Amino acid sequence: MRILVVEDNATLAGGLAAVLKGSGYAVDVVGDGASAVAVLATERFDLVILDLNLPEMDGLDVLRTMRGRQHDAAVLILSARHSLDERVKGLDLGADDYMVKPFDVGELEARVRTLLRRRAGLKAATVTFGEVALDLNTRSFSSHGAAIDIPARELALLETLFMRAGKVVAKQAIIESLAGFDEDLSANAIEQYVSRLRKRLAPYGLTVRTARGIGYYLEKIQSP
Repeated sequence: MRILVVEDNATLAGGLAAVLKGSGYAVDVVGDGASAVAVLATERFDLVILDLNLPEMDGLDVLRTMRGRQHDAAVLILSARHSLDERVKGLDLGADDYMVKPFDVGELEARVRTLLRRRAGLKAATVTFGEVALDLNTRSFSSHGAAIDIPARELALLETLFMRAGKVVAKQAIIESLAGFDEDLSANAIEQYVSRLRKRLAPYGLTVRTARGIGYYLEKIQSP
């Protein structure tokens, strides 16, 4: 899952990015409204964490522009503006949630998980495919209650495939969901992660299939 943090306070933005990256998300940061609009015009994100008091362009104008362009990323406003009128404006313009600064990091992470789950069309906190279960709150995988140990990058890849189980996920969409601005993640690297993931999933009756020239999809291994 890829998140854009739009925040002009560099210290706060860096802290948010560190927390979210620590949870396995691909995170990018911009410090003003104009940059946010420019990035959102060319890049795909699952969630935007948006401050309102921004240089160049107010956060509400960024949100208005996003929704006017039919950008469907979930939006969590994170602002010092605490009045009811501001919250109503933000939600009416298309924000999915609104938090007031100062905030609790644990609550922020919980709201991020909820918004990403909702965006994927999932209501339950646990998703099961075959013998494997994904806990969306802890972002961990298990089989029959036993944890499956998966390195961070492969875990993020499996999560992306799991959220769309049975459907083909384009290779470029996978790259975008795993890498931020500062990462050069090649198609060959994705193939290596897929190969490793196949080996890890085989004991649990799952595999990752290749849709040649398009991408990958998760599939249950048929018993002989």
